[in-house]
Amino acid sequence: MNNHSITSQSASQLPPDDLQRHLTVAQPNEDQNLPHIGVVGDTYTILITGKDTDGRYCLIDMHIPPGGGPPPHRHDFEESFTILEGEIETTFRGEKSVARAGETVNIPANAPHQFHNASDRSVRLLCICSPAGQEEFFMEVGVPVATRTTAPPKLDEAAQAAFKSKSEALAPKYRTEILKP
Repeated sequence: MNNHSITSQSASQLPPDDLQRHLTVAQPNEDQNLPHIGVVGDTYTILITGKDTDGRYCLIDMHIPPGGGPPPHRHDFEESFTILEGEIETTFRGEKSVARAGETVNIPANAPHQFHNASDRSVRLLCICSPAGQEEFFMEVGVPVATRTTAPPKLDEAAQAAFKSKSEALAPKYRTEILKP
C-alpha cells in the first residue's frame, strides 16, 4: 500500500459539494473554443484543464502523425496514455515496447520516457497528467492550429532551434526535464 492511495487516507466525512465547480463536456471535433496546439509536429487538443479539475489532472487529445512524438523527457507527475487509434512505440527507462489501440500505458512520475509514431498512419491517444499543469506548458511553447488534426507549421532550422531553446528554458517551470536523445 502506498501513501497516495485513497484507501491509505484516514476515514472522514466527505466535504460538501463545491457548487462553484461545473460539469465539463469536451467535444474535440465540434467545439471551436478548445485549444488545438501544435507541439513538436504533433497536434494536442486540450480537452480538460487543471482549471476544470481544481488542479487534479488535465486531459489532452493527441494527434501524432507518422514520425511524430516528443524527445526523451521526464517530469514529476504521473502521465497515462490510452491509445484510441494506431500504435506508438514507447521507450521507458531505455526499454522499448509497442502500445496499440485499446491499450493504456502509465508512466510513473520522474521516470525517463518518450513515445514515437513509428508507423505510416496517424495515431490518436488520450493523455492524462496528474496533477495538472502539462497543458499549460504545451499552450506556452506550442502554436495554435485550426483543428485537432491540423498539422502545425513546418519549422525551418532556425525556428526549430528557437523552439528547442524555449522548451528547455520553460521546462523547469512545469516540473519537466528534457533529456538528451
